[in-house]
Amino acid sequence: MWQKNINDFNRVVAIGGGHGMGRVLSSLSFLGQRLTGIVTTTDNGGSTGRLRQSQACIAWGDLRNCLNQLVTDPSIGSLLFEYRFAGDGELAGHNLGNLMLLALDSLCVRPLDAIKLISDMLKIESQLLPMSEQPTDLCAHMACGSEAFGEVSIDQLDIPPLSLRLIPEVQATREAVQALQQAELIILGPGSFLTSIMPPLLLAEIGRAINESDALVVFIGNLVAEHGPARHLDLAAQCRWLESRIGHGRVNAILAPPGEYQMTEWHDRLIQADMCEAELQHRHDRFKLKQALDNTIQQLMSQRGLACHHT
Repeated sequence: MWQKNINDFNRVVAIGGGHGMGRVLSSLSFLGQRLTGIVTTTDNGGSTGRLRQSQACIAWGDLRNCLNQLVTDPSIGSLLFEYRFAGDGELAGHNLGNLMLLALDSLCVRPLDAIKLISDMLKIESQLLPMSEQPTDLCAHMACGSEAFGEVSIDQLDIPPLSLRLIPEVQATREAVQALQQAELIILGPGSFLTSIMPPLLLAEIGRAINESDALVVFIGNLVAEHGPARHLDLAAQCRWLESRIGHGRVNAILAPPGEYQMTEWHDRLIQADMCEAELQHRHDRFKLKQALDNTIQQLMSQRGLACHHT
């Protein structure tokens, strides 16, 4: 019997940031124009943070990293794009790719145009979209009534916050909303849960688009516990956070490494698979991740087929 896999989808959208998002995009780069990444733009640390302070721009770091992960034909251009300045001078620690994106952004009408120009230069077919084209920061509200402002501060918290919000409130990139409305498969994670996966979902238009979409929604869990406050959130708690933004029951499958999980409410949606690299246990292996997604899709399509048959 023919079984559907990820290569059979015409519209796949991944949401997240940092290295986790990069692994997903790299695993699925064979989809070409059928793949869209919606990237978190709230980072305020490192080279990105310094540029944001001086230029009042969106966070370019995660976008740069995701672009690099989509490069299938390494070149001088891609090496330059990842070059980081050393030494003690004013440029020390800055990534040339961040500076290139910032420079192009100042020459273009929209940040999206800058990303498209770099994508063309690096021969990247897949589409990368910032969650918003307007600068914004992540803010966490704590149980004691205090607030932590910015990703760097939130990552240093000892306990998870009660809630997150964006300051200022901004509009989602319209192409990101359109991609979600047309999606057949939406992938959330892996990555830093509070600071990479959650920020795009705080945009009302993105949460609503996922909620109203007919797409399958798969949440990919991390392979090891995080160092930040999200280490205190188990998979069930993370699913509650996700569905508070995208709607109850919208997470169709939770893809996680083998282990013991307290998942009473989501037990029937939990799919376990070995996805780690042999050398680096915390990093998803590209081939294993693609295979795990294929198996997840087959299970979900089978369940949908049974549901249709019974009705």
